[in-house]
Amino acid sequence: MGLEIMHEFDLIREYFTWPSDENSIALGVGDDSAICDIESGYQLVTSIDTLIAGVHFPESTSASDIAYKALAVNLSDIAAMGALPKYFTLALTVPKVDQSWLKDFSQSLKQLSEQFGVSLIGGDTTKGPLSITISIFGWVESGEALRRSGAQIGDGIYVSNTIGDAAFALWQLNNNDVPIKGCLVKLNRPTPQVDLGRALVGVGSACIDVSDGIEQDLSHILKASSVGAKIDAGKIPLTKVLVDYVKKHNDWSLVLNGGDDYELCFTVSKNNQAMLGDISKRCGVKITQIGVICESVGLEIVGAKNIGKSYQHF
Repeated sequence: MGLEIMHEFDLIREYFTWPSDENSIALGVGDDSAICDIESGYQLVTSIDTLIAGVHFPESTSASDIAYKALAVNLSDIAAMGALPKYFTLALTVPKVDQSWLKDFSQSLKQLSEQFGVSLIGGDTTKGPLSITISIFGWVESGEALRRSGAQIGDGIYVSNTIGDAAFALWQLNNNDVPIKGCLVKLNRPTPQVDLGRALVGVGSACIDVSDGIEQDLSHILKASSVGAKIDAGKIPLTKVLVDYVKKHNDWSLVLNGGDDYELCFTVSKNNQAMLGDISKRCGVKITQIGVICESVGLEIVGAKNIGKSYQHF
């Protein structure tokens, strides 16, 4: 099928219609709206994210990496709520019909959706500057969702895995340097911490995913919970390349403000902290305490100089 004769519905059938084993989907791709059955005793959790070429990913990013990240960042939002992802919709805007690009995009999207058991149930395609919007839907046991507003004085503050790798890769790209492979993978293909989010239900008191920088994202928890916090920059888990960068440049901005980590930042009461060792092992995720919730207003960061500002959309 040539570029000129592929119309919208041909495109949808060719690249975004695949079978699903999800029994709760009563009506999926191909109608005006999707219909899904919600289990009794659960609440619906939904989020939406848009990725725009040149803003959220470099123009040179491959179609497969774009698709992966577009879905992964939405899965990360669901993970931060402690929910189980179930469905998503896709609004895809492309400047032209490039079937090779669409094939790579759809295959990567399908692969990640199957990995996390989340089903594509509808969407829209339009012509214009490249952008991808995904709406994701999941469910969580009624009243059990992790929120930003649950942190209490004395709770420990934790993060998963390491922080700053994605920001370092972007910094290298912006400085015409060849990105370190491991950091570039973190930038283009972050791992949504869905299993960890689920494991924190009933254990964590508040949670957020680190998308815009740990300084800003943790501050969202503090504002929602009406508490303050003190964190030690030296306790933030870093890979060796970030340790070397901070030592060389005396610059903590990539670590504290860089964003794009899509790890979880969460708080846990003293009574529940003993559970974290088992959760770490079961989920295969490193968990590190970086601070504590306190009465003081705002966020105090010790052990860091040259702290910048986290990402702002406007």
